[in-house]
Amino acid sequence: MIEWLLKKWLEKPAVRFLVTTLVYFAIMMVLFYLYDYSGINQAKFIYNEF
Repeated sequence: MIEWLLKKWLEKPAVRFLVTTLVYFAIMMVLFYLYDYSGINQAKFIYNEF
């Protein structure tokens, strides 16, 4: 019964769009966090006293 209601609810275009948007947003936030955490943007100095 609950699975049927959930499936019926997810078949609506507006609900599907909202869920898809939230999933993609969550994936993008995780990727941005990992990119920032890796320190790729941080400058690495070869010469310490230059």
